[in-house]
Amino acid sequence: MSQRFRGFLPVVVDVETGGFDCRRNALLEIAAVPIEMDENGLLYPGETASAHVVPAEGLEIDPKSLEITGIILDHPFRLAKEEKHALDHIFTPVRAAMKKYGCQRAILVGHNAHFDLGFVNAAVERVGHKRNPFHPFSVFDTVTLAGIAYGQTVLARAATAAGLGWDAEEAHSAVYDTEQTAKLFCTIANAWPR
Repeated sequence: MSQRFRGFLPVVVDVETGGFDCRRNALLEIAAVPIEMDENGLLYPGETASAHVVPAEGLEIDPKSLEITGIILDHPFRLAKEEKHALDHIFTPVRAAMKKYGCQRAILVGHNAHFDLGFVNAAVERVGHKRNPFHPFSVFDTVTLAGIAYGQTVLARAATAAGLGWDAEEAHSAVYDTEQTAKLFCTIANAWPR
């Protein structure tokens, strides 16, 4: 793995948020899937880590965002974590996977990856987290990869074009979107000539 991606471990991340501005809008959910490699060099999604997040004080939540995601902030089974604990919950398995594969850094893989990285970086900054495993600005974006591979840039259409299917009822959950994006990334990467 470390040789395939120049010392980087691809980790698929998706966030659900209270809006589009990582400085003004709250982080509400985060999920991450480290990418694994088999003995033949083929990539596959690892275990999913996820957390519901308590909105940081002073940040905004656009009600339209909650309509899209279906998040109910005061749901008794939401079991949300404070931002620092949510980040720790996500970063711990990422660092373990980095160690397993001898990687120096994780690189965020996402569908519109800079959006997700912006929210991760903003949360890291807010809580003063000292051990962010992700590269601060480099990403692998499945929008670009799917556009090249399938001529599709919308996640649902790209997943369908890749033969992965799509469940609209599950969409806009950090876990579902992350797992589908991980499958999409692996499908494209494994088809690439090596």
